[in-house]
Amino acid sequence: MSKPPVAACCTPLTEALMAEAEAAELAKVFKALADPVRLRLLNLIAASEGGEACVCDLTVPFELSAPTISHHLKVLRQAGLIDCERRGTWVYYWTNPEALTRLSGLFASPALTSGAV
Repeated sequence: MSKPPVAACCTPLTEALMAEAEAAELAKVFKALADPVRLRLLNLIAASEGGEACVCDLTVPFELSAPTISHHLKVLRQAGLIDCERRGTWVYYWTNPEALTRLSGLFASPALTSGAV
């Protein structure tokens, strides 16, 4: 006596898996974000009026030295999450929209992006 076919337990994966090189690259970005100070700095920069923030305004909310804040900003910059420009004495920072969109796309639900509920 033969057994009836077994029904699939769930819908098969339809999206291609992330390549190993891409995963390694993104892991560096998440490592940069794995620090509360850096998360707060990124949030401050993203929420700044005009889309950019002067380093002089980024040191105020923290009880950290200016060199420590500079280190955290450097890590965010190296991860590609922010960019900066020196203007006279001050350095201004802004977020990299492409990097933030890429990160947000990693967690987008196919049901939500297709309009299904």
